[in-house]
Amino acid sequence: MIFIPKTYTVESVTSGHPDKMCDQFSDAILDECIKQDPFTRAGIETFGNHGLLVIGGEVTTKADINAAEIAKKVYENIGYLIEFVIITGIIKQSPDIAQGVDTGVAGDQGIMYGFATDETPEFLPLAVVRAHALAKGLENLRKQGAIFWLKPDGKTQITIENGRLKSILISTQHEDGVSQEEIKQTLIEKLIKPIIGDISGVEILVNPTGKFVIGADGFEADTGLTGRKIMVDTYGGLISHGGGCFSGKDPTKVDRSGAYMARFVAKNLVANKLACQCLVSVAYAIGRAEPLMVEALNEKGESLAEIVKANFDFRPKAIIERLDLRKPIYQQTAAYGHFGKENLPWEKIITLKI
Repeated sequence: MIFIPKTYTVESVTSGHPDKMCDQFSDAILDECIKQDPFTRAGIETFGNHGLLVIGGEVTTKADINAAEIAKKVYENIGYLIEFVIITGIIKQSPDIAQGVDTGVAGDQGIMYGFATDETPEFLPLAVVRAHALAKGLENLRKQGAIFWLKPDGKTQITIENGRLKSILISTQHEDGVSQEEIKQTLIEKLIKPIIGDISGVEILVNPTGKFVIGADGFEADTGLTGRKIMVDTYGGLISHGGGCFSGKDPTKVDRSGAYMARFVAKNLVANKLACQCLVSVAYAIGRAEPLMVEALNEKGESLAEIVKANFDFRPKAIIERLDLRKPIYQQTAAYGHFGKENLPWEKIITLKI
């Protein structure tokens, strides 16, 4: 069984992308709630639209927070300075959902997937790692002042054809008055070559429309919404996705914690040399603690489910305890992927009982 095709394309976006800004707002609010009350229940979504930010959702917490002020601080740290109107509409979690979650069962149905490969030290596909590195590199160059005309919004994309790097696409917001030739050559020398290395025979595309100037407030040219970059958050679209986003959700939400656990399991099966590639899938029913299914397949299509059963507990409460998820660790996941960052608990490597 081959999980990753020989020809594919993956993308990443910068922290200043409208959708990613909304993910960061949602997770920053969640982190502040958890910091004050580790047992916070939250489902927070934000919507940015041309000078307007709407923060909504359901939160049950003992924390005393100002969601609008938290979002403003994140917005400024990203690199935007223009004032905008903020509307908040947050209510308590539905008691119908809470009555189940309170007992340690799944608060919703859902399907989650986790993946790992020995292709890179991050246990992620190489193109995914490089797409994130290019996007993060844009932010670093901007914040370090190395390229004065860079602005916060940007996207990267890498195409692999028959296992070889075919093309690199960079779309980056910039100051007006800078030529496209200067932008392209500068990014080749300061961003692409340091990260990719030899680019002989690789097609390099930079701002193919001609310019990318509009977007002074982050939402001037495009709206943003929490949970709209789920492929960037995970495995670049190369692996199945159950459809549930992560940002803004506390760890009782299996959309998030179940996916983190699936990644934890897949990574450790590969790290323990039980697979070169591993796909873990899990499904839940609302009101039940035990998952409806847990499967783990290696690159040969062989099941590793018995090893998983002997080493891992996929009940929601057990996941939260094992990965220590009641901590304010989530804003850092809201840009440049939820996986492959060594400091996160679901990235820890352990020794398995075989």
